[in-house]
Amino acid sequence: MPHMTAPLTPEPTTAPTPAPVAPPAVPSVHVRALITWIAIFPLVSVGMLLLAPISDSWHPILRALVLTAVVVPLAVYIVVPRLLRVHGALARRRR
Repeated sequence: MPHMTAPLTPEPTTAPTPAPVAPPAVPSVHVRALITWIAIFPLVSVGMLLLAPISDSWHPILRALVLTAVVVPLAVYIVVPRLLRVHGALARRRR
């Protein structure tokens, strides 16, 4: 019968732990509203211009549905996050 020994435990390390990084400051609700407007206005304007030739005979609610189905995801997933990153970089530069 083989002799069983306790498993080896690793030696405690003395490596310094990195200091916690503070999360970036969240912009105020007013700044977020402005950034959202800066994202939405051009998207809606361009979307209306592009949609106008094919949607002239559509009911206005259908036009709004199609326009917002394109604009909202673009704004939420692409444009607003990029604008928030730019705002954060500018805010850090000013400090």
